[in-house]
Amino acid sequence: MNPMREVLIDKVVINIGVGESGERQKKALKLLEELTGQTPTSTYAKKTIKNFGIRKGEPIGAKVTLRGEKALEFLKKALVVKENRLSSRQIGEGEFSFGIQEHIDIPGVEYDPDMGIFGLQVCCVLKRRGYRVEERRRCRSKVGRKHRVTKEDTIEFLKSLGVEVE
Repeated sequence: MNPMREVLIDKVVINIGVGESGERQKKALKLLEELTGQTPTSTYAKKTIKNFGIRKGEPIGAKVTLRGEKALEFLKKALVVKENRLSSRQIGEGEFSFGIQEHIDIPGVEYDPDMGIFGLQVCCVLKRRGYRVEERRRCRSKVGRKHRVTKEDTIEFLKSLGVEVE
């Protein structure tokens, strides 16, 4: 097989939407650091919603981006929670996403009463070699239509990980 046609993981983004700032948001940051071993960043409210008590610019969530070996490792653990099954509605053109209701379902994670229970979203973006042409500064160009990762390629990649697509 042509090595340029191989589908690879570009990144895995783990997001926890807390919906409020303060102690609970800080716990979400701490939890992501424990789960991934990387320093997470805060996500901020885009607009003020009085009914929910949220002000624009207030930290209301946490996220972390994993790449390379760490991304694949975490993805395999997270897919075990979903019993290695995903719906075709959760899969797009070169990406797939799923939610985990309780973080304690992830293998190797213990329940901590001080921390509480958080739900999280896992988003994975796939790429092929040669996608750098879109991101580089000099001589930037587009990835051709035939070289893009399609939904069928994404499903094939998931099957290689042992995931059943319904």
